[in-house]
Amino acid sequence: MEPEKEKTGRLPRKGRKRRRVPSKLIGTPEARISRSDPVDRQPEPKRARLASILIAENCEVTHEQLCELLKYAVLGKPDIEKPRWCQLLYQSQLKRIVVVILQGMSQLHFYRFYLEFGFLRKAFKHKFRLPPPSSNFLADIIGLQNKETAGYLPKTIEESLPSAITKPNINLQNDPIIQKYGSKKVGLLRCILTEEEMKTFNFPLQGSPDCENFITTKCNGSVTDNSPLFGLDCEMCITSKGRELTRISLVAEGGSCLMDELVKPDDKIIDYVTCYSGITKKMLNPVKTKLKDVQRQLKALLPPDAVLVGHSLDLDLRALKMIHPYVIDTSLLYAREQGRRFKLKFLAKAILGKDIQCLERNGHDATEDATATLELAQYFLKYGPKKIAELNLEELWRDQEIRNIREKFQYTYKSVLKCLDSVDQKLLFLSQETDNIELPSKNCETIKCLSNKEVFEQARRQVDFHPFSIVQFSFEPFSPLLTEEMNKRMRIKWTEMSTIYAGPFSKDCNLRALKRLFKSFGPVRTMTLVLETHQPHLYIRYEVLEAAQLAIESLNGVLVEGIHIKVQRPVTELTLDCDTLVNELEQDSENRDTIYLSGVSQNFLGHLQELPNLFFGLEAVIVPTDPKSGRRKKYCFLKFKGGPPKDSSLALEPEDWKALPKPEPRYPLCHPPARNH
Repeated sequence: MEPEKEKTGRLPRKGRKRRRVPSKLIGTPEARISRSDPVDRQPEPKRARLASILIAENCEVTHEQLCELLKYAVLGKPDIEKPRWCQLLYQSQLKRIVVVILQGMSQLHFYRFYLEFGFLRKAFKHKFRLPPPSSNFLADIIGLQNKETAGYLPKTIEESLPSAITKPNINLQNDPIIQKYGSKKVGLLRCILTEEEMKTFNFPLQGSPDCENFITTKCNGSVTDNSPLFGLDCEMCITSKGRELTRISLVAEGGSCLMDELVKPDDKIIDYVTCYSGITKKMLNPVKTKLKDVQRQLKALLPPDAVLVGHSLDLDLRALKMIHPYVIDTSLLYAREQGRRFKLKFLAKAILGKDIQCLERNGHDATEDATATLELAQYFLKYGPKKIAELNLEELWRDQEIRNIREKFQYTYKSVLKCLDSVDQKLLFLSQETDNIELPSKNCETIKCLSNKEVFEQARRQVDFHPFSIVQFSFEPFSPLLTEEMNKRMRIKWTEMSTIYAGPFSKDCNLRALKRLFKSFGPVRTMTLVLETHQPHLYIRYEVLEAAQLAIESLNGVLVEGIHIKVQRPVTELTLDCDTLVNELEQDSENRDTIYLSGVSQNFLGHLQELPNLFFGLEAVIVPTDPKSGRRKKYCFLKFKGGPPKDSSLALEPEDWKALPKPEPRYPLCHPPARNH
């Protein structure tokens, strides 16, 4: 339970200079973000932590998802699948796990007494919503099962799995490969993507605004069905400027490897993505090869009529910053329904009978992947679409999914206690004697206490000696009537904190320009003109707290059409402590390194990879969505590593956005937010 359905957010830092509004109501902001060169720092020690972006779409985290995280924290990969709703970095560095349960308390308590929970809100960096607890919340989050269901797939899953024994009759005419290519064998030219297809699937093309600095392979010869094929695969890492090349492999027909080079990016590497790329810091340290070197080498190797083959080849070409007109993409060649794509690992096994990208290997092998894509294209050309359709890839994929589910079942539906037992780890369970809960684990040490104070004292003494601890405090819950009243008052408080009055304005003021100005700070729920005063005022109720705070900081005391206006919140009994609450929200551990960005367009959000070029140290982008329509909001939150850049409260100049296509006329305004979860 929380005061607002919409997450609201983070507020201004003390002592920051306020941005001056241009003399005209509508105009380009004068200030710009300064991006100084990063200072060389010692590499940070690897510490287990949750990634900054946990809940990008403001969704609720279920008890099952929380259980997934705990099991992964205990076992790690490859024993159990990573949680999909969050990312736990450096799991192997975890020293201990402590689960603290405040039985009888809800998020309503936290927000109602927010100023009292100083240590709690500063110590815990991530906050999120949970559904209402069941009769046994502890059993839910550690995945306890009934004895009679242990060892079996849940009935709902069994019913949803297709039978691996009885194969359905294949109607080849409905197969997407037959519908695209027909049933007869096709030549090489038919498999090459057209220019329109390349444009649709975001391949780099000459004349595209985002490919200005790309170079061409100079392969402009006449392509025939006998033109040579070359398998290409690249591995990338994440740098301060986005995704950059770290390895390239080029394989010719016959299987000979023409090129296999490690590449050192020009920019600082943030994440080597070793689990996928196979690239480590140690591997790249001695490397001198740069992007321009492999571009030159690739141009020299490819003949004029070369056809490049790859899997999701658009990403490889963009990493190379190269344009090539003749490509076969095996993720599109082996077509699926509804625009979905098969993974390369699956196609290699199903078509070629080869196992690639094996778990025991640390990351992918670019040469192996390039060879697989080349052989897949050759198989398609040799046997034709009908042969592929007869394999019934969709059914093979479903069978593989069944096997994967059954293999992971032993961990997926196993409780946290069973996971602890499997690695022989001790568990500490602390609670009051009145809590009638026993944990069925051979390695569980249970300590019952007389009071919450004793639970706390025991936790201080015992937690350091156990790798996994559950500490449960018990409180008397609020009555339903009191809970309803408190929730109502908190919603009113948050609404009033997100509301401002602005004025006075001249009686002949430009109302349209004023509305456009105040809407530039964030989404507006209601805006009305107040005429009961001697001179007109505006009443603006924003959707988010950040927008109201940004408007106050930017416009209060500013001269508008010859009048110094005042921008303030309404003064009521619920907003008397508003300034104190705003200051404390700013110090919240979740808010310190985050900036609120208003006025962003859908076009802008579609090109998030370019943001690191504008914001050094950017770690994550959180884009709220409308719960009803699912559309992205016109604001977002930028999460930085080690704090936002200096002058983060200033707006951007238009030339800073030149790498992004067609930004909206109103440029985003940056402001440290106070997102409340």
